[in-house]
Order: sequence, then C-alpha cells, then structure tokens
Amino acid sequence: MAETTVHVIDDDEAMRESLSFLLGTSGFGVKTFDSAMTFLEALPGLDPTCVVTDVRMPQIDGLEMMRRMRAVGQHCPVIIMTGHGDVPLAVEAMKLGAFDFLEKPFDDEALIAAIRAAIRHRNLASTASAEDQDIRSRIDSLTPRERQVLDGLVAGQSNKSIGRDLAISPRTVEIYRANVMTKMQASSVSELVRLAMRIGIA
Repeated sequence: MAETTVHVIDDDEAMRESLSFLLGTSGFGVKTFDSAMTFLEALPGLDPTCVVTDVRMPQIDGLEMMRRMRAVGQHCPVIIMTGHGDVPLAVEAMKLGAFDFLEKPFDDEALIAAIRAAIRHRNLASTASAEDQDIRSRIDSLTPRERQVLDGLVAGQSNKSIGRDLAISPRTVEIYRANVMTKMQASSVSELVRLAMRIGIA
C-alpha cells in the first residue's frame, strides 16, 4: 500500500519536529510547513490526503487557511490543533468543515486515531464521488426522449401515463423504458429511482 502523506502546519518548530517523528513512526509520510502561507503557496502542487494544522498562527490563522483551501476547491479533511483558550475558534473551524479538533496537550493516540478516521472519510467520499459521476455519465448517455421517459418513471407514472404526456403509444414507451434500464444499468424501477435520487433528479 502506498504511503499516506499527512501535511502538518505549525509555526512552532518543536511541535513540527515532534509531530513529524510521531507520524513517521506510525507509518505515515509527513510534510511540514512553518506557516499557512507556505502551505497555501505549495498547495497547487499537492494532493493532500489529510492536513493537521494549528489554529492560531501569525499572518494567516487556521480558519483563514481553511477558507482559502475551500475557495480553490480543496476539500481534504483538516484536523485542527487548539490551545485551551482557542476552543471557540476550533468550533468555528468545525462549522467551516474541519474534520476534527484536538485540544493541546493531546494524547498521541488520539491524533493518530483522528488522522486514520479522516483518511477513511476521504477515501469513502472519493469513492462516492466517483460513483456519482458514473451515474451522471449514464444519464448523459440517454437521448432526450429517453430522459423524458426516465423522468416519468422516477415520478411514478405508468407507461400509459408517460405515453399520454409524450403523445406516443404505451408500446413505444416500453421500448424507451427498456433502453433507459439498459443504459442506466438498473435491474428494476426501484433501483432506477435510487440512482436518480442519489444525484438529486428525483
């Protein structure tokens, strides 16, 4: 299995070295950055699996860094490290989409567990995204008339009702319906509806 790289951002050199050692001995690859700015500058060339960052840093704090990441479409999981007085900031970070926050001083195992959970979450999200894209490509392969029949089926209409709306015979609807089922790779109307609901067209 390829090594998973965790990106650590903290302006405290001792903390960066400590985290780098901990994560390295836990089987992760590690890249460290001494500021949010240096991380953001490097971001276009990175594909972060997980980011661990301090919330309070000079110039750009963890919250602003997250906002800038989201603004460029980077939605990898972010784990926020916070001091006791920074818990409100950490809660705000969660509202921005941070995966978790850990209050310093935290247990090493708690950080490792949070990172592993974040990576699992990202992998599941990536799989779901790929599956959604596959469903959309199946829908895009439908002809305009097949798409009309799909919309009718998803709305719960009968062949006769769909045919009446489209001014075609129920037998012709059956032909289009068979084509829709084949192209959508659905074995039943209920599965067809689930696929449509998954991408928000039902």
